[in-house]
Amino acid sequence: MTKNELVRELAETFELPRRQVLEMIETMLERFTEILKSGDKVQLTPFGQFKVRDRAARMARNPQTGEPVKVPAKRVLKFIAGRSLKEAVGTAKRGAGAAKKSAAKKTPARATSAAKKTVAKKAVAKKAPARKAAPAKKVAAKKTAVKKTAAKKKSR
Repeated sequence: MTKNELVRELAETFELPRRQVLEMIETMLERFTEILKSGDKVQLTPFGQFKVRDRAARMARNPQTGEPVKVPAKRVLKFIAGRSLKEAVGTAKRGAGAAKKSAAKKTPARATSAAKKTVAKKAVAKKAPARKAAPAKKVAAKKTAVKKTAAKKKSR
């Protein structure tokens, strides 16, 4: 939806002239911009909030050449959707399972990756002998079946 489409819909809904609705929207956006420039947040309770975050300077790498590149410090605008907006769009987490997932995400990355590696090693070690043993039984069963059929043919 564009700004003009929004102005048109609001003018029809509230039976106001388009020019008046346009002035209201532009004034609101200008005020939001002033507030965010000053470093404060704009919070529209059921909808969400706009914040300005400061990012520190850091070293990055050019993916093509691998050269280190300095990324300067900067301010970044961030929007955090409110609960009612998330639910309306269908992206909200639901139920007790969501709480468990969010708690699991807060564990340190090192601990989780180390735990996953040890679990993976144990699982591989346990599965490998089972896979080798299963085909051997099938081969033995096939050989005995072939011997039985061969013995039946000989006896006839």
